[in-house]
Amino acid sequence: MVFEVIPAVDMKGGKCVQLVQGVPGSEIVSLDDPVEAALDWVRKGAKTLHLVDLDGAIEGERKNAPIIEKIVNACREKGIRIQVGGGIRSFEDAASLLELGISRVILGTAALQNPELVKHLSNSFGCERVTVALDAKNGKISIKGWTEECSQTPVEMGRKFEELGAGSLLFTNIDTEGLMQGVNPIPTKELVESVNIPVIASGGVSSLQDLQVLKKTGAAGVVVGSALYTGRFTLEAAIETIRHE
Repeated sequence: MVFEVIPAVDMKGGKCVQLVQGVPGSEIVSLDDPVEAALDWVRKGAKTLHLVDLDGAIEGERKNAPIIEKIVNACREKGIRIQVGGGIRSFEDAASLLELGISRVILGTAALQNPELVKHLSNSFGCERVTVALDAKNGKISIKGWTEECSQTPVEMGRKFEELGAGSLLFTNIDTEGLMQGVNPIPTKELVESVNIPVIASGGVSSLQDLQVLKKTGAAGVVVGSALYTGRFTLEAAIETIRHE
């Protein structure tokens, strides 16, 4: 399995942004053209893009859907894998994205509130195209744009969604996300060791060393946002570091 560095393109109000701890108004990066931002990562070597509609995640309405469609169309002939999350609340929402041509749909709140949705999508489109997002704060799952905390742990939910047909998991450690203070590999390693499907890590990467630390957990890849946008390191350097790790 090849560990992959996946640039994030988070969208809010039609712009490409990076938030601190997912809090609206905490933007540390705001770019006017998400399509150009996405294509720039492709030019720099990205093989997969991680697109998030933050308006959808926070408000439940996928306001940035037209921009996502433009990115998918622009990348269609380049062989770029695209995973999309944020505000996907129904089978119809997910199906429309998968039929558009994205590689993986990422279900967060919808999966936790309606687990059968994961099974339905997996049966309809194949498990490899269904990713469940497990966002954790203080060891417990958070939903609705990180505004509500649940009683379940990532390991409990990871095992459950693997049984229901999820082809992969996206694990975000909210405790470190957006703070640019480094990663805590322990929760990621615990989840990786508890399931048999790929786990993509996210949250807190601020250095090339963090990438090496997460690779050693057995994760399949890592989503990186703020560190790339603020110049902590380049995507080219990240890819090279992982290649020689």
